[in-house]
Amino acid sequence: MPAHVRDFLLYRHCRDFALLREPPAAKCSRPVFLLLAIKSSPANYGRRQMLRGTWARERQVHGAPLRRLFLVGSDRDPHQARKLNRLLQLEARAHGDILQWNFHDSFFNLTLKQVLFLEWQRTRCPNVSFVLNGDDDVFAHTDNMVTYLQGRDPDRHLFVGHLIQNVGPIRSPGSKYFVPKLVTEDEQYPPYCGGGGFLLSRFTVAALRHAASVLPIFPIDDVFLGMCLRQQGLAPASHNGVRTAGVLAPSPRLTSFDPCFYRGLLLVHRFLPFETLLMWDALSQPEIDCGKQGRVY
Repeated sequence: MPAHVRDFLLYRHCRDFALLREPPAAKCSRPVFLLLAIKSSPANYGRRQMLRGTWARERQVHGAPLRRLFLVGSDRDPHQARKLNRLLQLEARAHGDILQWNFHDSFFNLTLKQVLFLEWQRTRCPNVSFVLNGDDDVFAHTDNMVTYLQGRDPDRHLFVGHLIQNVGPIRSPGSKYFVPKLVTEDEQYPPYCGGGGFLLSRFTVAALRHAASVLPIFPIDDVFLGMCLRQQGLAPASHNGVRTAGVLAPSPRLTSFDPCFYRGLLLVHRFLPFETLLMWDALSQPEIDCGKQGRVY
């Protein structure tokens, strides 16, 4: 088995890790309409800094308060970990948005990050109506998300994103997504939403937390959440505004980076930091002249 698979199998029963850093109590002292729970690796300072000034900026949208958290583990290398933990300490002091645990931040530990966040939210940030769970390399049109969510009942099931179904484990050891039969013999995953970004209600957050407490940890985090939904008798749903596979221009003559293609969407994966700034600035302009082109989506 590859080393990361061996590590997963050895430690998959471990769910209790020290909390190194968390935001001040004021983060959730008042009701939060939309909590932005953004998965980030310790070294991704540039991405976090860009998001703080663009779509993840803490503010009110149509009177609805938005709050931001970066979910982070620790670097595997102890020398790097010392430097990066100091960096995260400085970020936490300046911005109050770091939620960090003492486990190795890796692809196969993203599920652990989700499970620990669900438990943290139960006691530290219970007054949340909705959650955006996403990566730090997405572009999220958070104003559109608030418009979509307002009027919906946070105490009813909601789990929407880029729906993936009728797929199963990749058995090739060279793949990033390799899952051996020793982990699961099932050849088909339950329906799930791509982990780049999805929206869920507080009702569904609680349901996921209950399921995660009884199900064995699975190394692919978005698939694991699909397993949790199935265990609770719930299902994920598709939203056409969530494009975790990116946006394709309808013609070779057009660029897929045109803001007219994004103004009606909720989330697109992936974006470089400078692209996030450019798109946020373009969509913040009071008038975007799109004409017919804007109706493509």
